[in-house]
Amino acid sequence: MNISLEEKYKIVSGVLGENRYTTLELEAAMADQGTQCPDDLARTLNVLKRKGMICGEVSTERGGWVWWIENNKE
Repeated sequence: MNISLEEKYKIVSGVLGENRYTTLELEAAMADQGTQCPDDLARTLNVLKRKGMICGEVSTERGGWVWWIENNKE
């Protein structure tokens, strides 16, 4: 099954909302909602970041990458 980048964005943004999650926290939140990313989540997040669809930065305090959406596009 081939899923578009826009569909991946909808899945990720639906879970992120206005929150900031580490990759592991986001994966856990998606699992709690019964949602999963069709590809490797870390790879998908990096692609979305490169396309300017989400924001991300390394956080030494939280022990990994932290992801969020500025000016929610939905």
